[in-house]
Amino acid sequence: MLGLLFTAFKKKRSLEETVLKIQRGDLSLRNDTIESFKPFIAKTVSSVCRRYIYESDDEFSIGLIAFNEAIDKYSPDKGRSLLAFAETLVKRRVIDYLRSQSKRKEILLDLSLNDDDDQSHIYIDNENSIHEFEKQKETEKRREEIHLYITHLQDFGLSFEDLVENSPKHADARRGAIQIAKRLMDDDELKEILFAKKRLPVKQLEGKVEVSRKTIERNRKYIIAVAIIINGDFLYLNDYIKGAING
Repeated sequence: MLGLLFTAFKKKRSLEETVLKIQRGDLSLRNDTIESFKPFIAKTVSSVCRRYIYESDDEFSIGLIAFNEAIDKYSPDKGRSLLAFAETLVKRRVIDYLRSQSKRKEILLDLSLNDDDDQSHIYIDNENSIHEFEKQKETEKRREEIHLYITHLQDFGLSFEDLVENSPKHADARRGAIQIAKRLMDDDELKEILFAKKRLPVKQLEGKVEVSRKTIERNRKYIIAVAIIINGDFLYLNDYIKGAING
C-alpha cells in the first residue's frame, strides 16, 4: 500500500516538474506531453459529449487546445493536480463550444428547411449533452454539500436522519421551529453559545421567542439542524428550509 502511494506521489511530482519545464519554454516537452495525454483528453471530451470522440472531431480539437491552456495556467500552489485542473478546463471549453454550435444550428434551422431534421437532431444532441453534464455537476455539488453538512451535525452529536426524523409533523410547527432557528442565528450571544458549547441555549432562547420551553426542548434537534444550515449558507439545503416553510 505504501509502495503504491509513493509511486503515485512520484508520478504527480514528476508531472508537475514537467509542466514547470514546459512553462519555461521547452516546446519539445510540451508536444510530447500533449501527445501522451491524448487518451485522457479524448475520454474527458467524450464524457461531456456522451459519445466516443475521435481525434478528427472538432470537439477533440477544442479539448486539445484546452489541455494546452491548462498547462500554461496550471500552478501547483493552488493545491489541485494538473489533471484535475485540466479536466475542469477541458469540460468547460467543450461545453462553451457546444453551446455556441447549438445557437448557430438553431439559426440554421430557420434558414434551411431541407436540412431541418438533421439540424434538429444535432441541436438536440448538443443541448442534451450540456444538460446532462450540468445535471451531473449539480448532483456532485449537492453530494459535497450534504457531506459537509453531516460533518457539522456530528459536532453536535446529530445525524442527517435527525433532520428528517425530528422534523415537526405539522407545517405550522415546522415554520415555528425554523423561525426560532433564525432568531437564534440573529443573536450573536446565543449563536456563540450554540457553536462554542455545542448545545442549544434553551433558557436564554426562551426569553427571546414566543413559545414555551417545552416546545423548544421538543424541537431541539430540528432547531439545531436548521441553525447549522442557516449559519453555513448551504445553497441546496436552504431549499429544504423553504420547502418546509411552504409545505
